[in-house]
Amino acid sequence: MIKRVVECSTAGTFLSVHLGQLLIRQDGQLKGQIPCEDIGILLIDHPAVTYTHSVLTVLLEQGAAVVVCNGKHLPAGLLLPLESNTVQAERFRDQIAAGQSLKKRIWKQIVQAKIAHQAHLVRTDKQTYRTLMALRRRVRSGDPENVEAQASAKFWPAFLQDPSFRRHREGSPPNHLLNYGYIVLRSAVARALCSAGLLPTLGIHHRNRYNAFALADDLIEPFRGFVEEKVRELYTRCGPSDGQLTKETKAALLEVLYRSVTVGGFKGPLMVALHRTAASLARCFAGEQKLLDLPVYD
Repeated sequence: MIKRVVECSTAGTFLSVHLGQLLIRQDGQLKGQIPCEDIGILLIDHPAVTYTHSVLTVLLEQGAAVVVCNGKHLPAGLLLPLESNTVQAERFRDQIAAGQSLKKRIWKQIVQAKIAHQAHLVRTDKQTYRTLMALRRRVRSGDPENVEAQASAKFWPAFLQDPSFRRHREGSPPNHLLNYGYIVLRSAVARALCSAGLLPTLGIHHRNRYNAFALADDLIEPFRGFVEEKVRELYTRCGPSDGQLTKETKAALLEVLYRSVTVGGFKGPLMVALHRTAASLARCFAGEQKLLDLPVYD
């Protein structure tokens, strides 16, 4: 079953749980209820939303992720379940014992998949497409030449056919749309990793000591293009904005998690596909599989 993404961004909203149902009230009136077991991500995006402690505990027990946003509508925190897989301890041991050669091989595959998706997104620009595909072939184990960064330097000017565009968290629009879409995707990736019994803190390539979701930042890379595709669609249709996120744009970016993708021979919603990729990573750590199941672009 496809899990739901629930966003709360209206002042005066009160959330509580009763008999396994998430109850949503506004100004004392019941506006809706959703089975907690059907929720994959709860995103709280308004300082005047209040909720009971049981909302957090019950949703975490059901394997959901809870994302809390700040005043800029960007996530400030992420809650994930501690126990979400029956063989979690075994998966932890396999992950910790994974050797550098395995990690480097997996990172090569991730980078190649990311560059392939970038090339797919700018395929109408024949020169950039050929350059990116040539760079993809140059990626070696562990990507010691940082071909990933070289590819991004070619991709971003072609992304909007605007040579002046720069990808930067605090940059001009549509950077704000990319920021929001990436963080929603990152939350879904972290949730999938926990469901697979893996520690999202222990990365393959990312290893910043202050990053609690290094593995999520590794595994998100081949999927970023789905956010970028939606952002370009929104930006092309609506044009430059003042950098504010509207309910409509946020809803459109949340829909990325439901778009159909193909991973490991499976075609279905992105949120489900993330679990297949995370499960394949667990099998790689256990020595049961050599390569990740990653998205195929069409």
